Amino acid sequence: MGSTLPEIPQSEFFSRLDAAAVEPLSEGAAEKLWLHYRELRRWNPTLSLVGPGTAGEVVERHYGEALGGLALVPPGARNAVDVGSGAGFPGFVVAACRPDIEVTLVEANARKWAFLEAACRRAALPCRCLNARVQTPLPEGLPEVMDLLTARALKLDAIVAALEPRLGKQGRIVFWGGGEGFSAPRGWRIARQISVAGSLRRRTLELVRE
Repeated sequence: MGSTLPEIPQSEFFSRLDAAAVEPLSEGAAEKLWLHYRELRRWNPTLSLVGPGTAGEVVERHYGEALGGLALVPPGARNAVDVGSGAGFPGFVVAACRPDIEVTLVEANARKWAFLEAACRRAALPCRCLNARVQTPLPEGLPEVMDLLTARALKLDAIVAALEPRLGKQGRIVFWGGGEGFSAPRGWRIARQISVAGSLRRRTLELVRE
């Protein structure tokens, strides 16, 4: 069983989002994140999408961390694949704040995938949600050519190896959760990085081909 997330008034949620964001949020993006939080709060007691240790700082720890990495999202990206989407961080946040990017959310756990479907419907986000595992051969439904791969706190090597043929020459990886000792997958290097606010260790990284 998961924990019950705090009931946060909409005005407080918006003000905390603004404080955590590194760039101005549009009214539409903030509204979609608010609707996501309402859905997250409804599902969390049964799915434990957000652990009890971060429930009290859910806006800053989860939404804020995802928002902080948006500065590394390439401005020309047309599509993105978010692997291991879980509670929607960072994929849902990218989709809400970058409506010009077609985002595919990939989640292997069927119940978490159902949550993502419900959250996207509630927020009227046109994301494609795939209940699949990224491995060779690749599941159906992924873009044939990818501009951007995003992930948070996953082991990247096998995922990148499977998806690399579809990442164009200018394709990028933005990884939320690179800590001390992080090693880029073979053939990739760290181009830029951002320290996560409030943490001495967590970083968000942009990876490019060597």
